[in-house]
Amino acid sequence: MRIRFGCEMGYEFAHPTPLIARLNAYPAKGLAAIPPDRLQVDPPVPVKTFRDVFGNRAVRFVAPAGAVVLRVRAEIPDDGGLDPVVPYAVEHAIEDLPEEALPFLVASRYCESDLLSNEAWDRFGHVAPGWARAQAVCDFVHAHITFGYAFSHVDRTAADALAGGRGVCRDYAHLFVAFCRALNIPTRYCTGYLSFIGEPEPHGPGDFAAWTECYLGGAWHVFDPRNNAPRRGRILVARGRDAADVPLTHTFGPNRLTKFRVWAEDATLPHQE
Repeated sequence: MRIRFGCEMGYEFAHPTPLIARLNAYPAKGLAAIPPDRLQVDPPVPVKTFRDVFGNRAVRFVAPAGAVVLRVRAEIPDDGGLDPVVPYAVEHAIEDLPEEALPFLVASRYCESDLLSNEAWDRFGHVAPGWARAQAVCDFVHAHITFGYAFSHVDRTAADALAGGRGVCRDYAHLFVAFCRALNIPTRYCTGYLSFIGEPEPHGPGDFAAWTECYLGGAWHVFDPRNNAPRRGRILVARGRDAADVPLTHTFGPNRLTKFRVWAEDATLPHQE
């Protein structure tokens, strides 16, 4: 199958303002988007595309004063399958981990795994290591946090989410990441497009989603504590240590968001406005 995905984000800038955007699909071999997955800026300005330190595709430019709209519109192939579940995936001894996994074992701005270490081992230390332990963390976080867009807060950390018990998808992801790292499971924060393909109606408005990936059994595996169920049509945009590494747009000056639309849908069906 093919998934139609994209976004439209409008801003109002008082002055010319540098901006870095991560809105395109993560570059992956054999998954080229059609048409090419490019960021369109209206009004047109010179842009530069680069890879950040985590391999994410980023676009930098200077937004002019006034109204500016960012758009992504593309389609990408997908096998139509659910996120894989691999219950036999094992944990690795730290000395056996590949170097690429090591940065995802330590505390970061929003994931205070050092502060939550005792809590993590008290809650999950008795669970068999490997997939079962990561799933136990996912189950707990999913049940512990109450979701609501009104609960969104840019400064909320994993410890705050644990204490307050409410938040949005990034808060679920941050708490899961912090607990797993405290348990010596390399875990990274992910953001991207997530479709409602195969999900029961009614569907909520389109939005970017946050989920996680754990290194188990020699590979990275998706865990989604917000939904806590395998999903179809997950299109990765960026991954990092936490949300501070992968903002969708990083603006270096004041601005006002005026428009926000996101979609990921079966390309054989009419586009849903």
